[in-house]
Amino acid sequence: MAAKQFTSAEWKAIRKTLDENPEKFGLPKRVYGSVTLGSFNIRKLGSSRSRSQDTWEFLAYVCRHFDLLAVQEIMDDLGGLRRLMSLLGPEFGLIISDTTGAFPGRRGLAERLGVIYNWRVAERTEVATDITYDRTEILKTLALNRAAINPVMRRLGVYLEELEKWKGGETDTRPKKPTKAKLRMPVFLTFIRQPFCVSFRIHGHLGTEPYEFMVVNAHLNYGDPKHDPKQEFYALMDWIIERAGQEGKVYYPNFILLGDLNLDFDDPDKDKKRLEKDVKALNKVSHEGVSVNFPFLDIHPNRTEIFKTNARLSQTYDQIGLFSRDKRLPTFKDNETKMGKKPTGPDYGVFNFAELFTQAVLGKPYASLSKAEEKTFVARFEHKVSDHMPLWLRLPLP
Repeated sequence: MAAKQFTSAEWKAIRKTLDENPEKFGLPKRVYGSVTLGSFNIRKLGSSRSRSQDTWEFLAYVCRHFDLLAVQEIMDDLGGLRRLMSLLGPEFGLIISDTTGAFPGRRGLAERLGVIYNWRVAERTEVATDITYDRTEILKTLALNRAAINPVMRRLGVYLEELEKWKGGETDTRPKKPTKAKLRMPVFLTFIRQPFCVSFRIHGHLGTEPYEFMVVNAHLNYGDPKHDPKQEFYALMDWIIERAGQEGKVYYPNFILLGDLNLDFDDPDKDKKRLEKDVKALNKVSHEGVSVNFPFLDIHPNRTEIFKTNARLSQTYDQIGLFSRDKRLPTFKDNETKMGKKPTGPDYGVFNFAELFTQAVLGKPYASLSKAEEKTFVARFEHKVSDHMPLWLRLPLP
């Protein structure tokens, strides 16, 4: 049985609690002289009828706090997205990709990636493209790793049989339908969903040089943590670093990665140290003058632990990464010394609506919930609001 959505009375309590102290829950406020960028995986953003009017208004209220927001999990049905855009109003623009993740008309993980932006602050310029690994690179990978790949190739016949059974599952009358066919490559070949890349310019005060950067919106694969997610993550890092290093050829030499990267933190201390070490090591292999910074892998100066970005407050799947030549953008060395020191930024955070909902509806903090209470309560909003929370980065305007 589907979990009950919040009632109108509960939504009123939620809005009242939020209005009393929005900063308590991490919602970024409008600050003159700053720009707010963000990322939000809105779970299965499809039909306009899939959510209540109260939910749509809440989502619009949240999105309105961002000057540029990368959105993941947009479905082929654009009705819900158009409803959201109509609530945001004419000052907001939108650019979206076509579906990626499945061949047209076939079952799979197809979705669109989009960017919502405030016309008054963010100017979209000429480039809109996906990010791919070309055929030559794929063939080179196959050749260099043929010893590891050969056992997988020998399973192709069995895989095709399993795939046909899975495809027929929609008409299967057995109680237990076939599971999706799996064939895991030991090396990265290409993205399960191609990241979406768009060029933007952010104007500052009169007479200053604007920020110019490529926004990369990505929803990387979720699966066996020993394989696909990390393969895709490091492949995307390599692509961005190499492209950012092509000074004089790349459209803009600064990249900002916004997305659900599905980085797992099942062992928070171990996973954080490993990823933090790997990302900081990218600064050593990146081209001269290119800084790599993932603020959400560090502990914010005003906190005692890293931000969690999923609705169950257990993982930091979502990330913001900066690959920049612009000295005005924060580096990883600035995370401990400059973040949150000035109202205009730089700063970063997460809008913790899981905590907001718990306090407004149940009258107690999220941390006080038992496992059973947590499971029951989160089920009320993880599908209809989202199972991910929006994260943000504030930058001072030039």
